[in-house]
Amino acid sequence: MADAVLSIQGVQRDFFSRGRLVEALGGVDLEIAEGEFLTIVGPSGCGKSTLLNLVSGLMPTTGGRVLYRGAEVRGVNTEIGYVTQQDNLFPWRTLRENVAFPLEVQRVPPEERRRRADAMIAKVGLGNFEEHYPYELSGGMRQRANIIRTLIYDPQLILMDEPFGPLDAQTRVILQDQLLRLWLESRKTVVFITHDLVEAIALADRVAVMTARPGVIKSVNAVAIPRPRDIFHIHDNEVFRRLYDKLWEELEVEVRRGSGGWLEAS
Repeated sequence: MADAVLSIQGVQRDFFSRGRLVEALGGVDLEIAEGEFLTIVGPSGCGKSTLLNLVSGLMPTTGGRVLYRGAEVRGVNTEIGYVTQQDNLFPWRTLRENVAFPLEVQRVPPEERRRRADAMIAKVGLGNFEEHYPYELSGGMRQRANIIRTLIYDPQLILMDEPFGPLDAQTRVILQDQLLRLWLESRKTVVFITHDLVEAIALADRVAVMTARPGVIKSVNAVAIPRPRDIFHIHDNEVFRRLYDKLWEELEVEVRRGSGGWLEAS
C-alpha cells in the first residue's frame, strides 16, 4: 500500500508463561492507509491487544517489524495515541484538568489548555461537567473524557483497545456515533480493536479478521457503506447484513478453534 501510514510486516510475538513458550502472534501482515478507520476482530486470546502494544512501541516484536511512516518502531512513539478499556483518569483532577493533562505535559500555556479542553468537552456533550471529578461521572462520561484526552494533543495515529467494551448497549451506540462524528472532523488514522462484530462494521472502512492464537490476519474486508453512517439503524442496511454474515462465518470457525473444543462439545 503506497500511502500506508502503518505497515506491519511478518510480526511475531512470543511469551514465556509458567515455563513454557506461548506464541501470541504468528506472523501478522497488515497495512493501514493514512486517514483510514480499521477495525480488528478475533477470538479472545488471539493477540489483538498484543498487536496494539507492538504498534505503540510498548513492547518489542519477537520477529518481523512495525513501520510507522516508513521508520521502524523501536520504542514509544509520541505521535501515536492509545485509548484503552479503562479510562485511567486521575481521580484527584477535575474533568477539565484530566482532558487538558497532555497539553500540560507539552507546556501549553494555562489559558490555551483551558480553552482547548473546554472545546473538546463541549463536543462530546459534557459541557457543565468541567469541574466534576471522575467519581461524579458515569462510565460513559468517563470514557468520553478518556477519548478526548487522547485526541486533544492531536496524535497522527490512534489505537483503541475495546474502548466501549465495559459499557451498556445503549451507551455504546451513542458513543460509537460520537466517535464517528469526531473522526469525520479530523480524519485521523484509527486502529480499533473490538469483540463486537456490529461495532466493527459500523465504524470501519475495513474490517480485519484474526485467527485463533497464534494470531495472524485471516482476511481484510472493505465496508462499502457510504459515510456519514446512521449508527442507530445500521442493521437495516443490506450491505451491512451481507458483510455481517460473511464475517461471522469466518469468525465462528476461529472462535470455536480458540475454545479448545469445549464449544463443539456444548
